[in-house]
Amino acid sequence: MNPLYFLDSSFDGRTPPAPQPYSPWQESAFQFLGIITIMLGFWYLEYRWSESLNMDALWFAIPLAFAETMMFVGTLLVVINFWKIDDTPPQTPPLTMEEVVIAKEHYSNRAIKIDIYIPVFNEEPLLVQESIKAAKRLRKLDSWQVGIYLLDDSNNPLMTQMAQTQEIVQITRKGNKGRKAGAIAHAMDVTGGDFIVIIDSDTRLFPDILLNTMGYFKDPNVAWVQTPQWFCDTTQGESLTNSWSQKGGKVGEILAHWVQKLTGKIETGKDIFANDPQMFFDVIQRRRNHYNASFCCGATSIHRTDALREVALHRWAERITQSKEKTKAICELDVEYLAYHTSEDIYTSLLIHAYKGKKYRSILHPKVESKMLSPLDMLTWSAQRFRYAGGTIDLTKREFKRFLSSGLSLGQKLMYFSTFWSYTGAIWLLVLLFSPIVYMLTNIAPVESYSMEFFIHLVPFLFFNQLALLVATWGVSTNRGAQFFIAIFPIVLSAFWDVIRGKPIQFVVTSKVAKSGNFLPLVKFQVGLIGLYLVAIIYATLMLLLDYREYLTGYSVNLMWAIYNILALFAIVKAARYRFEG
Repeated sequence: MNPLYFLDSSFDGRTPPAPQPYSPWQESAFQFLGIITIMLGFWYLEYRWSESLNMDALWFAIPLAFAETMMFVGTLLVVINFWKIDDTPPQTPPLTMEEVVIAKEHYSNRAIKIDIYIPVFNEEPLLVQESIKAAKRLRKLDSWQVGIYLLDDSNNPLMTQMAQTQEIVQITRKGNKGRKAGAIAHAMDVTGGDFIVIIDSDTRLFPDILLNTMGYFKDPNVAWVQTPQWFCDTTQGESLTNSWSQKGGKVGEILAHWVQKLTGKIETGKDIFANDPQMFFDVIQRRRNHYNASFCCGATSIHRTDALREVALHRWAERITQSKEKTKAICELDVEYLAYHTSEDIYTSLLIHAYKGKKYRSILHPKVESKMLSPLDMLTWSAQRFRYAGGTIDLTKREFKRFLSSGLSLGQKLMYFSTFWSYTGAIWLLVLLFSPIVYMLTNIAPVESYSMEFFIHLVPFLFFNQLALLVATWGVSTNRGAQFFIAIFPIVLSAFWDVIRGKPIQFVVTSKVAKSGNFLPLVKFQVGLIGLYLVAIIYATLMLLLDYREYLTGYSVNLMWAIYNILALFAIVKAARYRFEG
């Protein structure tokens, strides 16, 4: 596949979504619905534990009630996270360093030096060249000194040739210690910029990114600004009418028409890998501004180098103090301006937010200022998600004490904990995924009965939970993300297992070229679980028709539950079968 496929007009003409508009009425409505949801959730769980457990099958009833309780913890954290949009008002960009520091007398009329870093390891030089060309087109003030630097760990002569052709500085080093974070730390000592812009090899910056973001740094406590990432190549959908009419002719067209009468317009195949990051940046990260807890996500972030150096030096001294062989530690420990870790971005964010020497701020700038490429094959996609999960879990294991430190505010602690807790969902999901199967195969219910009292407690909670989420994310698609939250449980569990047994989570550069092959083995657990669901449904249906089962309600509830899970699992199976034609 051509690595420059994203230059095709079908991609190049796409525009990013605008930030979700702020509405005080919408925000108040969500807060009201969120409070109602939490109250109903506690009411439901109190009932579940005190009155609804099947005392004759506690082996089944207790794990399910426990899983529901743990998932409710996630609901609590989501409500807290989504509570308020608190954007920092944009400012005009600073002319000189005097406007972005406290000690102004030391920076009289000095130009601001901004370094754009493009770390590369094994990427295609032609692809990197397009990112360099985009960086050269940035608009800037005359008083700024903007340089573009290729941080090259690739040892590729073609990359060197490309850098020379583009007339930019190529920075190399011996070895690749610390990978991306190590390359950036090394470059910081070479280039000496006041601010650094970190982009990936496929990041094409929009011309006004610096003019739109540098004004935030007029607050000397702002350590970094993260801009939303946007993938210009996510798969486009096809209307349900066209899709079903092609497969089923006139019958399919009629069915699609009536389905959409009930559900609204449906597109099939849209964002098949759930790569669209708008939910993450525009909702989750943006609302963390309220708690000063929006963390860095690597590419398209702008950093104040003094903040990176100050915190890194403090941590370096801290690590030496804790070492039993201090002389050896002084010689061997690097001053990691960005933490040497698979998840160097969120790790560095945690260290800066927890730093007691100065209350540094982070900002999620709501407007998209660049475009990137997304993983378009299951192998690359799975490796990326495994790295995200494993890196976050390993970070929590390493820095658990820091999560409890007084350096973080309560809001920051909750937001970092929320990021980790989202991955524990894979553990509780195991119980939730297998519960309908157990019921349909054994006719043993985890509840005392599927009575009216049970539904009176459950249905209002589910209804208000979904309504609150709908209001908070109005205009932002959530369906695909919800499906993949369920479908990727084997990847997350595998990451947990590697961290628990101490196996290092390797940093793997995300390939920018779609691979071909048979990727169904990567989703064999999901395929097997779908098969198990179908067997259980057929068996339970036969038992019901033959009058071996008395209660239709329990069958109906678990059938709907099973179908919902099958649809979620099938989403990732469909993604594994996808072949990009570019």
